[in-house]
Amino acid sequence: MKSKLMAAAAAAVLLAAGPAAAQGARPTPAEAKAFVEQAEARLAQVNEYAARASWVRANFITEDTQWLEAKASAEQNELATRLAMDAARFNGVQADPVTARKLKLLKLYLVSPAPNRPGAAEELSKLLTRMDSTYSTGKFTHKGKQITLNDAEDILAESRDPAELRAVWEGWHGVAKPIKADYVQFAKLSNEGAVSLGYKDTGALWRSNYDMEPDAFAAETDRLWKQVEPFYRNLHCYVRGRLNAKYGDAVQPKSGPIRADLLGNMWAQSWGNIYDVVQPQGITSSYDLDKLLVSKGYDPIKMVKTGENFYSSLGFAPLPQTFWERSLIVRPQDREVVCHASAWDLDDKDDIRIKMCTKVNGEDFRTVHHELGHNYYQRAYKNQPTLFRNSANDGFHEAIGDFAALSASTPTYLQQIGMLEKAPGAEEDIPFLLKMALDKIAFLPFGLMVDRWRWQVFSGQTTPDQYNEAWTKLRTQYQGIVPPGPRPADAFDPGAKYHVPGNTPYTRYFLAHIYQFQFHRAACKQAGWKGPLHRCSVYNQKAVGERFNRMMELGQSQEWPKTLAVFTGETRTDASAVADYFKPLDAWLVKQNKGQQCGW
Repeated sequence: MKSKLMAAAAAAVLLAAGPAAAQGARPTPAEAKAFVEQAEARLAQVNEYAARASWVRANFITEDTQWLEAKASAEQNELATRLAMDAARFNGVQADPVTARKLKLLKLYLVSPAPNRPGAAEELSKLLTRMDSTYSTGKFTHKGKQITLNDAEDILAESRDPAELRAVWEGWHGVAKPIKADYVQFAKLSNEGAVSLGYKDTGALWRSNYDMEPDAFAAETDRLWKQVEPFYRNLHCYVRGRLNAKYGDAVQPKSGPIRADLLGNMWAQSWGNIYDVVQPQGITSSYDLDKLLVSKGYDPIKMVKTGENFYSSLGFAPLPQTFWERSLIVRPQDREVVCHASAWDLDDKDDIRIKMCTKVNGEDFRTVHHELGHNYYQRAYKNQPTLFRNSANDGFHEAIGDFAALSASTPTYLQQIGMLEKAPGAEEDIPFLLKMALDKIAFLPFGLMVDRWRWQVFSGQTTPDQYNEAWTKLRTQYQGIVPPGPRPADAFDPGAKYHVPGNTPYTRYFLAHIYQFQFHRAACKQAGWKGPLHRCSVYNQKAVGERFNRMMELGQSQEWPKTLAVFTGETRTDASAVADYFKPLDAWLVKQNKGQQCGW
């Protein structure tokens, strides 16, 4: 049974399409433009309602809030799916360039469109809400105590007991088992919706979002991976050797893949937490950001204020008072919440917020700068039409804040804001770059393989009975890692990573890890920086901020290469900036690995 919302949407579409469409005649450019304007008005109204319902559910996870979010999401999905299908009626119409781009984006509007049949949108929304909530409320027993993902992450970061690490890794991954049945049904429904819009499957729909053909985009990500893969393999070889020295052959052999639970992170996507194990011998770092934050009296609010100050130094207006009144910055003790850090724009205007269970450590110090980048980007493009209120491509949205965090990670910046009295000299470059690589470079293959797995699932190449086997195979192929032990037959390890049950495409993060260095290199050049790229901070560079804002204000109004050129002067994604940044470390790693049997 269609809701009142959908009845109104149908009327709006018919009105916008005009008499020609109603009588079966070929639509005109004027009718295409009117259709798009009506569609944007309806989407703006429904989006705000859905966003507020999602915010409430994420901050108060109950049966009632899950029901409310599922209902709102279903209505949003129904409307967007209907509009996307109606947009296809204007294929071949010689619309003006702005209208033509909006029609294209309308067909790509949803990450997972529902099939256009009664009840499908509600079913899809319930599946997504349930998967997200199952993940977010997940707990398991460790040493007789129920622990959360936050607790488990702390253990993986701090413990050096292989038996405990394995138990915690396997405990959290076991939480994901119940998600599999829902994911199978979700993939089926999402594919049905994507096919109804003219795409081969959901994966092809996702790959169509980059102003190029889906297969061309897949090839583009392969090209970028080949640019950075040799460096990753050097890092992997070095880290494996240090882990072998720490734990011995029985735990971590000198050759082959690395045990996933030994790398300090639940998904082995960043390895910075094991710096104490892999730090260079004979070279010490004069400061530890985790300890520095504590000694300087930082709390979660002060960390966010510091992040705001970075953007203010580039000339951006302060965050609105409502940001501080409405954001979730500290994990509440009285209720279940979604702790995964995220940035929100609830009204496409000024109601911007972050939601994260902030800890006082270096990782969250960088995460704060990252999440705020989303908010400043959202505010920059707020004056664009509804369909252009988005990033140039989704990699841009993730890269904006990461670009800021590159400056915020430097000792130069820490000195600029008074956290360090004096920035250390060049003798500490290798420890600094190794810490950065353990997060930035270690992430790259994981950033690529998550969607490689989903593309295989959506295409039918990987069937439900092969889900876990295919996941493990890809992790070994790209990351060179393996689980700490045999996996049970009912394991669903992909579901232990938020973005899978949360249905967030992941290749954006791989792209962001390239773009951020491309942005950083361009910004430092504009600022007249003459030193090593890894020591550059653009703090207080208002001319850089002004040009950066010009890029952000464009939103998704044009093809992303043109938008990239506004700030960088380049029209192609280029991972050579990564090599420029880490050049001293890569040379050092080659020397350290001499005589080692690298690869897996």
